Parts: sequence; C-alpha cells; structure tokens
Amino acid sequence: MTYTSTRGDTTPLTSAETIVRGLALDGGLYVPSAIPTPDKLPSSAYDYNEHALWVMSHYFTDYTPEELSGCINAAYGAENFDTPAVAPLVQTPSVAFLELFHGRTLAFKDMALSLLPHLMTTALKKTGNKNTQVILTATSGDTGVSALEGFKDVPGTKIIIFYPQDGVSVIQKQHMITQTGKNVSVIGVRGNFDDAQSEVKKIFLDKEVNAKINTDGYEFSSANSINTGRLVPQIVYYFYAYSQMIKGGMTRGDAVDFVVPTGNFGNILAGYYAKKMGLPISTLVCASNENRVLSDYFDTGVFDSDRPFYVTDSPSMDILVPSNFERLVHDLADKAALQNLTEKKKFTMPVPSDFVGYYATEKEMREAIKTMFTKHGYLIDPHTAVAYAAYVKKSTDSTKKDIILSTASPYKFPKTVMTSISDKYEKYDDFALLEKMSELTKRNIPTQFADLQSKEILHPTTVDVSGMKDAVLNSVYS
Repeated sequence: MTYTSTRGDTTPLTSAETIVRGLALDGGLYVPSAIPTPDKLPSSAYDYNEHALWVMSHYFTDYTPEELSGCINAAYGAENFDTPAVAPLVQTPSVAFLELFHGRTLAFKDMALSLLPHLMTTALKKTGNKNTQVILTATSGDTGVSALEGFKDVPGTKIIIFYPQDGVSVIQKQHMITQTGKNVSVIGVRGNFDDAQSEVKKIFLDKEVNAKINTDGYEFSSANSINTGRLVPQIVYYFYAYSQMIKGGMTRGDAVDFVVPTGNFGNILAGYYAKKMGLPISTLVCASNENRVLSDYFDTGVFDSDRPFYVTDSPSMDILVPSNFERLVHDLADKAALQNLTEKKKFTMPVPSDFVGYYATEKEMREAIKTMFTKHGYLIDPHTAVAYAAYVKKSTDSTKKDIILSTASPYKFPKTVMTSISDKYEKYDDFALLEKMSELTKRNIPTQFADLQSKEILHPTTVDVSGMKDAVLNSVYS
C-alpha cells in the first residue's frame, strides 16, 4: 500500500512516511493508492485489539505484524481505558450508542491519539528519521486534549496546540492550559477554529520556516485527522461496532446505518472507508450543528462555506472548512470540485448515495439530552445529542439497525448537559456541576476532572492569528 496527495503529487510514499510527514508538501492530504477490499470481514469473536490489527494490516503494510501489534497493545491497554471493552456498545430502548469516550481524555479522539505516538515513533525508526517531530495542530476542543495527553514527554517530539480562545468548553480549555509535559505548548487564538486551522496549514507549507527548523533538526508533523495515522485507526471501531451487533443477535450481512456527529469530517470519512472495504453499511448519517455546511451539502449538492459562523454548545463541530472533506472529493474523482474546494468557498457536486445529512439547532440538541435522560436514564454529551437529533429526523427503516457514535463523555460539558435537563442548574458553574452530575448519575466524577479546577495554569498565552507563526518558532526553540 502506498499513498499520494489529493492535490496531484503522485510520488508514492509508505504509510510510515505519511505518518511522519502529516500534510503533503503540495498542501494536500495523503490518501491510499486503493481502499482495500478484503475477501471477508473480521471474525465477530475478535476483541478490539484484534479488530485494530486486522484493519491496520491492510493500510500500514510497511509495518510488520509484530510492530503493529506492539503499537496496538500499548495504545489499548487496560491502563489507558476505563472499560475492558475499550468501546462499549450500549443498547438503549431507542437506539444503540457506541461509546468512544473511555480513554484518558474522555473523547473519541483517544481512540486514534492513544495509538498515533506509537505509530510515529515506530515510523521514525523505520524511515531512519532522526529529526525532532514538531506536532503542530489546531483543535476545536477534543483533539488538543487527546493529542497533548498522547504526546506529552514522548522522546523526539514537541507538540504545539492552537485552540480558539472563546470556542471550546470550560472543561476542555482548563484541561489544555493545565497540561503538563516538558515538550508541550498550548496557545489560545483570538479567532475561530477555521482561522487557526487555516494558519496552521500555511505554517506547515511556509518554506522559510521549514528551512529554518529543518536546519536545526526539527520538522513539522500533525496530530489532526489530516494525518493517516489518525484516520485509519478510526476505521477500526466501525468494524468493531458491527461485530458487537452480531453478538447481540443481528444476522451477519444485515445492513446498518451509522449516525455520526461531524465537524472536520474525519470520523465519518473513516466510516466511508469501512463501507468501501465491505462492511455492510447502508447509510452514513452526517449530523451537523448550526454550522451545517456538510449537512447542507448532503441535502442539496451545494458546498458553501461562505456563511455565518456560529459558536455553539457542541464546539468540536464548530467548523465551516472541514479538512477531510477533500479526501472524499478526491475519491469521487471530481477534479473541478476539488479545485473549487481548494480555491473557492462554494461549488456543486453530485451527492454520493452513501450519505445523508441532517442538522440540529441548539434547542433540538438540548431537547435530545433531556429526552435521553428523562425517558431512558442515559446521559449524553452535546455532540452525541446532535447525532441523536439527526437520528430522530431521518426516515427510519425498521429492517435496518442504527448505531450512533457517542463521541465524548457528558462530564466534559457539564453546563450544557445539566441545564438541558433542568434550568435549576443555571446558577452553578461548570465545576460545581460536575458534583451535581455525579449525584444525578450516582457515579464518581472521572478522575481526570476531580482536581482540574485547582491545577496550575501552565499555558496562559493567547495570540492573534497573525502571531501564530512567531508563537510556533518560540515554542520550537524554547
């Protein structure tokens, strides 16, 4: 398996080379030469690690089975997840939820970012690359927290995270600005996620900056889902969820629908790859919040990111320029659309039959949280609630099963979750509401958050978008 850029650079690279590099030199994203089509699905008897090895052995063919197993077992060991199942499938009376938030930072990003540091350090050895990797990443919330936790104090790396100063939750922000690690830098940006992500890509491709740091033994890489080492591990849990449905009584070969809360398009793109590999997925439901650029495209065939930007209570989805959408456009071989995507803010393209799109207003998201808790006793976070609202809106087919990807613990968003259940919680701040949530659910506050409020703030820096490049250089040489 080799990889080339979405934007025309046809130089074939191994997966290890793409994992180290992150973003293609022409500004594109790396895609596999062909999406593999195995003869049969993995055994439903496989545990999560076995599913991971099965999937990744089809994409990371330059890694030996022993290397992959070592990375996988280190990532998905019992010390990194609070449940033996890694990703439990919870069946409520209305729909199944695949819980992807049992890792160290209680978000689905842990599913890949627990693994990426191991893949990268192995890749550096395989390629003979001795440069210090500068993990340069913009986050809309959860990627930053998970990447910081995954890469802190990893030898041969520095990690720099930019986040929108007023565009993440209180808990997400506190988690990032108190992050320990000698190789860690966290910087707030006075702007939104799209502003930060656009500038990060410019810095990645800045020849002057690259020449300077390369001379001194540094090079850029990424922990965003633009990195193949982030994207491919996300394919795994689609296959795993399907096997759990079979264990629950579903007949092998029956089709399922996945409902995916979607921001940067990486999570749902992984489902698209899984479907192309032969997993019986009927429809991928793209669930958007009020920044509905993707759900509008799947509804109308018009992609238009020139629109108002909304700060919502599902901040990880507050994105108008989803990076991974470029991989889908490339796969559909629509050259005109790809050119317009990279050069303009609007284009039309036939909607692939694999997807449908629905969006949820802030009110509908809050109603979804309240409904799931009051009717079923199941607490969901705002992003998962957007997906549940989309599930309710889509026309249901009784012959198919639905699986909602639950992408974060409700404890990461206590203010939104608790005030959705009752307005009596309005008077409390986020940290007081962690206690109230614990009382309501009769579960202990996750240890990650137990003393979060009292931790020392280690990363108070904020910059304008224009100051990001200088901030990167300061962090590299600090």
